[in-house]
Amino acid sequence: MTKSTKRAWTIINLNALRKNLALVRTLCPESRIIPVIKSNAYGHGMEQAARALKDADTRIATFAVATLEEALELKGLNLDVPILLLSGFVSAEELALCMENEIESVIHSTYQVELLEKQWDLELPTNNRRLWLKHNSGMNRLGMTTESCLKAYAKLHEYPGTEFVLMSHLACAGDMENPDSQEITARQMDQFEQTYKSLIEAERVDLPRSIAASAGILTLPDTHLDYVRPGVMLYGSSPLAGSTGEEIGLQPVMTLSSRLIAINQVSAGEFIGYNASYVCDRDTLVGVVSIGYGDGYPRSAANGTPVLVKTQSGINRTRLIGRVSMDTITVDLTEIPDACINNEVILWGDDLCADEVAHAAGTIAYELFCKVTQRVTFEYV
Repeated sequence: MTKSTKRAWTIINLNALRKNLALVRTLCPESRIIPVIKSNAYGHGMEQAARALKDADTRIATFAVATLEEALELKGLNLDVPILLLSGFVSAEELALCMENEIESVIHSTYQVELLEKQWDLELPTNNRRLWLKHNSGMNRLGMTTESCLKAYAKLHEYPGTEFVLMSHLACAGDMENPDSQEITARQMDQFEQTYKSLIEAERVDLPRSIAASAGILTLPDTHLDYVRPGVMLYGSSPLAGSTGEEIGLQPVMTLSSRLIAINQVSAGEFIGYNASYVCDRDTLVGVVSIGYGDGYPRSAANGTPVLVKTQSGINRTRLIGRVSMDTITVDLTEIPDACINNEVILWGDDLCADEVAHAAGTIAYELFCKVTQRVTFEYV
């Protein structure tokens, strides 16, 4: 299909992805980088993102994914880059698949330690093994206590050829202007540091460490340590409260577009769309755009959410009016008199930051990216 026949499409700018990776390298020159490409690279396409990132920086430590299915798909690309399973294995069958495919795993529970001991007592893998011990520094999601981390290391380091990394995750690093977030982050870092020191004292071992994701990379240099795990910042969006990706020097990777399929004149006092959620306060030129929540545009987007309309006179900023439908949205064209059917409408991306759209929709850019559906055509440049 050509652009003139597509109802909605997205352009993925792989050069922007590479430039965002370069910013990570600039900010963390002493750290090894673990690009997070879970959830289909945050909706951008895991294969294309992985290949572009590897080509841009041969010093990538591992790629990180969330599910075993993602890990196996990535393994099938034969990129010769280690793969880290962030959720870890939770059964003997999953452990066997990890071992067979040389997938590294986060160890976040004593149950996993028991599975490893049982499996390794039967068959010790001949390949090098690296385990990522996850400490619960306060987020209370995945992770072990300090005591459990010490016990896990004591048990598993007896198996020859096993390497370890100590890791954790910060809950509030994206909101460091907030005093409560500062306190929570300081407490988490203190807990993590105490666990690290306890391992040194008890086991005489100095493990490499990882705690910084995108927010820590951008605002907390002391958290960079040995490995950093950039996620949403690679795709051009800000993890920081109150900031857009553009404001912190990131380039948008995804541009989501559609086109005008109808233009209607609606009189003042008339309503638009389901539930009559918008009533025109003036005679209004209304554009109907061929995209909706069936394509991944958020149904929660409120009246006033910004959109861009490309016309012969240039790129024009306007707003959403009326409820988002499954297949269409409606926008105000009153101040864009040269708007025509088939004009391109940009929902987010170049010239319109996804963070701004997400804020208007009461969500985050992560969710916008991940929810773009298969009805949308993807093009990589």
